[in-house]
Amino acid sequence: MMLNDAVLSAMKRSVLCWLATVDSDGCPNVSPKEIFCAYDSSTLLIANIASPGSAGNIARNPAACVSFVDPFVQKGFKLKGKGRLVKKADKDFEPLASPLAKLAGPRFPFVSLFVIDIASVEPIVAPSYRMYPDTSESQQIESAMKTYGVRSVSP
Repeated sequence: MMLNDAVLSAMKRSVLCWLATVDSDGCPNVSPKEIFCAYDSSTLLIANIASPGSAGNIARNPAACVSFVDPFVQKGFKLKGKGRLVKKADKDFEPLASPLAKLAGPRFPFVSLFVIDIASVEPIVAPSYRMYPDTSESQQIESAMKTYGVRSVSP
């Protein structure tokens, strides 16, 4: 199972994911995506809200990498695989678009979506965890909050 509980949990906590594709010159192109979800244990769905560059890149070269990182914990995952664009006119659009439409609501209409068939999953971990193995997530969160000038809000 590519998308195990740890990956799914991290994905649900992420506000954005980053879709990397390859442009016509062979250069990487990275674009933020706000509406995304797991479809099954090896497929990721991403709403194409306003990404003609990513759509063109996927049409030319299906190589794709999607990453998401919690900016406070500074951990996440990198998913590599092959992407394809599914348009509204395609027969599989409706069943694939359904979970994304629920997430997007009427505010973010989309007429196509990216389907990423995942071939590999790798963790993303901030260097401090590796350089200082006794670093805890709570220490990392506290440090990130200081760096970003963020304070906790008490309920």
